[in-house]
Amino acid sequence: MTADEKLSLAHLLDTTGDYLRDGYRLPRVEYGFTNDGELPPMVSAPNAALPDAVSVPGSSDTLDGIAAEIGACTGCPLHSGRTKAVPGEGAAQPLVMIIGEGPGADEDASGRPFVGKAGQLLDKMLSAVGLSREKNCFISNVVKCRPPNNRDPLPEEMGPCSRFLARQITLLNPKIILCVGRISAQALLKTGASIGSLRGSFNPYQLADDLVIPLLATYHPSAILRDESYKRPAWEDLKLLRQRLMELDSNYALEAGEGGR
Repeated sequence: MTADEKLSLAHLLDTTGDYLRDGYRLPRVEYGFTNDGELPPMVSAPNAALPDAVSVPGSSDTLDGIAAEIGACTGCPLHSGRTKAVPGEGAAQPLVMIIGEGPGADEDASGRPFVGKAGQLLDKMLSAVGLSREKNCFISNVVKCRPPNNRDPLPEEMGPCSRFLARQITLLNPKIILCVGRISAQALLKTGASIGSLRGSFNPYQLADDLVIPLLATYHPSAILRDESYKRPAWEDLKLLRQRLMELDSNYALEAGEGGR
């Protein structure tokens, strides 16, 4: 197939997607198709991530460097509507990495994750089990720019950001990953299962042959704010998280024990 034929097909699929979604035309990405049998041009943009751009401990990758790349990224249409990208924040050596779906209006304005009402509830939930973003957690999202009207991020939006997220996880190497909400849990576990079926137990998240991290899913704080019936199961998940952390980290176990929690 020629590059022109591929481009025509891509535009047709884009237009069909717009029609099936809501009728509005989203900004288009710049395709770089080549004729069959031709090698694509070398990627030279400073913010472009190659498909295998997951770093390993000891590499030159840094959280600040990844954040700078995220701030300059134009890998999907979400960049055109953002006020600020939201790379994530927290401890450099966290016990837990919390991963949500994407920034909302407050996060888009501030460049910080989980700072609105849902973020305030998340902070209280973490505090209840001896955790905080300042001390022992890192908070991020599967997409780093706000989707329009806080809709679910699309696969073509999560794809470019997944490389950044994988590099962050590799650098942080948390004891546990806590996915808040269906979107992040499904994305990391590569499943279409409901959050109700995914929560309540740990699943192995394998980023590399030598890096497997226990992953726990629970309800998103915004869902808890909308429906208080989620409070009890979310609290059960937090107790499960606390118990596993006590098994994995002696310092946490000592502090949790002294706190009487």
